[in-house]
Amino acid sequence: MKKLFAMMLCGTLTAGILAGCGGTSGEEKKEAKDGELKVALCVTGAVNDMGWCQSAYEGLKLVEEELGCEVAYTENVQASDMTSAFTEYASNDYDVVIGHGFQFGDPALEVGELYPDTKFICIEADASAENVASYVMKCEETGYLQGMLAAGMSQTGNIGFIGPVQGASLVKIMNGYEDGAKEVNADIKYQTAWTGSFTDTALAKEAAQAMIDNGADVIGHCANESGTGALNAAQDAGVFATGDSYDQSSLAEKAVLSSAVYHVPELIKTAVSDIKEGKFKGEVKELGMAEGIVELVYNEKMVEKIPAEVKKMVDETEAKIKDGSFQVPCDTKDRAGK
Repeated sequence: MKKLFAMMLCGTLTAGILAGCGGTSGEEKKEAKDGELKVALCVTGAVNDMGWCQSAYEGLKLVEEELGCEVAYTENVQASDMTSAFTEYASNDYDVVIGHGFQFGDPALEVGELYPDTKFICIEADASAENVASYVMKCEETGYLQGMLAAGMSQTGNIGFIGPVQGASLVKIMNGYEDGAKEVNADIKYQTAWTGSFTDTALAKEAAQAMIDNGADVIGHCANESGTGALNAAQDAGVFATGDSYDQSSLAEKAVLSSAVYHVPELIKTAVSDIKEGKFKGEVKELGMAEGIVELVYNEKMVEKIPAEVKKMVDETEAKIKDGSFQVPCDTKDRAGK
C-alpha cells in the first residue's frame, strides 16, 4: 500500500493512519499556524505532468503561499480509492478537500454527508450539497477554437483527437473540437479514440500514430499526462498537434500549434478564499473565457506557420466568445460510433 504524500503534514497525523489511501508521495514540513485552513488536494495523475494535474498542484501551492494555508496532496488516486482518500483527510480535520476531476463528484457527496464541517471542492464535476461545490470550466470553448485551428491547418482534410476515458468534462472538449473543425471544413474527417488511461503515454502515442497512418495531419487531445504520447507521435511524424490543460508547447515544440490553458490555480485560490471569507456556496459554478479561467495560448515558435487568415478567423471567434455574442455548444454526449 502506497504512502500518502503530504507537503506539510503538521499535528498528530501518522503514516500508519494515512496508509489506507492509494497514491504516491513525499514530504515538506512546515509549522502550522493557529487558525489557518488545512487544505488537501487529490489528483488522478502525477503533479508534474505538465498538464491537468500539475495545474491543480500549482493552485494548491498558491493557497499555501498567498493565503497561508496548510496543505497536503495525494497524487495518482484511482477511482476505487477516491472515497477513502477523502475520508482520511476529512477525518483528520482538513477544512477543505479538493478533488480535481469529474470522477470526484460522487465521493464528495458521499463523504460530505459524514463530515458536514468539511468543505469539498470538485473541479469539473456536477456535484453540489450544503458543503459541496463544483467548479465547471467551459473547456469546450478552447476545444472549439483549437478545432478551427486544426481544420485551418490541415492539408489532408483529416484530423484526430484522443481522450482518456469518457466523462462529460472530456466529451465536451472532443465534441467542441469537432464542431470547430466542421465550422471551417464541413467535410473534414474526424478520427477519435478513447485510450482508457490518464497516464499511459504509450497508449496515446499508439492511438495518435494509427490516426496519422490513416491520414491525419493534426492531432489534438484532452488526455492528461498520457497526452504527451500523442504530442510526441505528432512531432515524430512531422505533423501538427494541439495541447491541453497547460501550455504544452515545450513538450513538442515543433508540432504544438496552441494549447488550451485552464487557469486552475486562480480557480482554486478563489474557491479557498471564498471559504476563508465565509462566502462559500454549495453550488455548481461555470467559468470560461469571459471570466479569464479558460484561455487559448499559441506556441510562439510555431505561430508564424499559421496563415494570417486562419489565425484571424480563430482570434475573431475567440473575441465573440469572450463578449458573449457567440456561445459554443456544450455537448456532453459521446458521439463515438455515430
